[in-house]
Amino acid sequence: MLLTALFVAASLASVRSAAADPSISAKQAEAQSVLAQIQEIDGQLSFAIESYNLANVMLNRIDAVDRVSSQDARVLREVKSFRAQAIESKRRLERAQKAQVQVVADKAAQRSSIEGQLAERQRLLSSIKDQIASLQAAEQRRQERLAAEAQARFRATQSQPAEAAPEALIQSDSVEEAIAPPPDARYGGVVGIAMQYLGTPYVWGGASPGGFDCSGFIMYVYSQVGVSLPHHAASQYGMGTPVSRDQLQAGDLVFFNGLGHAGIYIGGGQFIHAPHTGDVVKISSLSDSWYASTWVGARRL
Repeated sequence: MLLTALFVAASLASVRSAAADPSISAKQAEAQSVLAQIQEIDGQLSFAIESYNLANVMLNRIDAVDRVSSQDARVLREVKSFRAQAIESKRRLERAQKAQVQVVADKAAQRSSIEGQLAERQRLLSSIKDQIASLQAAEQRRQERLAAEAQARFRATQSQPAEAAPEALIQSDSVEEAIAPPPDARYGGVVGIAMQYLGTPYVWGGASPGGFDCSGFIMYVYSQVGVSLPHHAASQYGMGTPVSRDQLQAGDLVFFNGLGHAGIYIGGGQFIHAPHTGDVVKISSLSDSWYASTWVGARRL
């Protein structure tokens, strides 16, 4: 009963977690949790099946002893001195057989219950996988739309002056230290290079088209225009000129999370980056809650 209670609690916890955070990463974490529960239930089922098998073996042995005892009883009935012992032996065998029949029934019920739980976990896992696939498809469509918009904006603004960030971003910049206007961006062209790698998988320590981490992606993209950068976000933050969010231009470097993450601004309040393990190079918005709350600053090279 304790094991079942713990299992139900774990299941409810995983469902609540998914409801609180319907992101792809949350759903994948929920799928991992359900897989772990299935493995645990599989282990319980194996033990239950083996216990059921052992109970049946013992029952068969009792039946065999009972048959031998029946033959012995016919002989013992002819020998009065052993009659009482035979009767008592028969009673013990009958009691043992009844008890073992109950054990077999209990083990069969336990196995049936565990199999039912396992089937339910499998159905839940299938549902979670469907949700993950749906979220991934929606994110893929969103990324394709963002990429098309960014490409169009990039082509349209190549010969235009630097754009100002959206009004919402300017308002959210109230806590940022005043920064003198920096020189105009010289490397807006890196945006076109960076967008060639949309969909490239995140690889820890990666700095090539086979896979990037955040600073490796920036380093590689800028190397294509002859700019050498270190493979380290905090070190990249020490280069170039500080830029406030209301003066961002395409090609500026943007930094988050205590300099633990970085990307390349592409205009329109958006940036391109290699987010984290399990994700790919993608476009995100500076106004997204996590990036807005962990904003550190920006640099212009």
